[in-house]
Amino acid sequence: MDLIKLSRISMKHLVTLHVMLDTLSVTASAERLCLSPSSVSKTLAQLRESLNDELFYRHGNQLVATPLARRLGPTVHQMINEMNQMLTQEAFDPSRYEGRFSLAMRESTFELLAAKLSARVLAQAPDLRLEIWSKDSMGFEGLTKGQLDFIMLPHDRSQPPSSQNNLVWETLIDDEMVCLMNPAHPLVEKSLSIDDYLSYGHVSIMDQDLSVPFFEMQLAQQHRKRRVAINVADFGSAALMCHHSDLLFTCSKRWASTAMQAKGLITKPLPFNYGEVSYSLVWHQPSMNDPAHRWLYEQILECCREAEATEEIEN
Repeated sequence: MDLIKLSRISMKHLVTLHVMLDTLSVTASAERLCLSPSSVSKTLAQLRESLNDELFYRHGNQLVATPLARRLGPTVHQMINEMNQMLTQEAFDPSRYEGRFSLAMRESTFELLAAKLSARVLAQAPDLRLEIWSKDSMGFEGLTKGQLDFIMLPHDRSQPPSSQNNLVWETLIDDEMVCLMNPAHPLVEKSLSIDDYLSYGHVSIMDQDLSVPFFEMQLAQQHRKRRVAINVADFGSAALMCHHSDLLFTCSKRWASTAMQAKGLITKPLPFNYGEVSYSLVWHQPSMNDPAHRWLYEQILECCREAEATEEIEN
């Protein structure tokens, strides 16, 4: 342990790095810290010298964090939160919170939860900034780098969720799978059999973070692989393909019953064992030390409880 080197890095340096990673702007960081831009630049210069890394560099009109700065982000964030709790011992007050939350979702989760969750958290914390990314543009690596707070997505429970360490998975809503087809499809008037299901082409959803789902392996082992004609990035695109072709789309029953893109399509139960599926919440384990993070976690759970209660009443 190099105590001399450590003594040169103060909480001021860590807070400045934390805010810079959030804003990617010296001016915006100075405003948030109630300092002058020159003071922030001076602190960054000291930190660059201590860490022997540029930390931020200019690309066009924007500042970009270096790999080291991004890697340090989650650790620095946790250290600042723990120090803040030691100094204040105050309960988290969402009405006074002015920070940012970043979530990533599949399109199916946008349809089910995003609007309700946004309304709920903004009603309690009107000054927070909520960023909701498509999971295709920012995945599990964003959690470990501190770029995301949570990911919400549907998945097959048998799939090994991720090779990333320290990621926690929690089931939010249990679900079923169904088969969607065009109302003019030749199979509409029939009870869907396994031969029918496998005789037509399929639209499939791409996800590089998850392994092959249980139902795909089950089909290949007990019958044969289904013929995937088109791979797309989201549920809405797949439903659109079904509207204009005889392709079949296997998806979340909850999404199919609520999504505008699925309106008009015919829903059929699947003629085989597809295992268990659900919508899950994923986060980086150390981040739960942050009271703001825990508060958002509780809002997500409550939003899901309300969604399930509403569905039970409607059914």
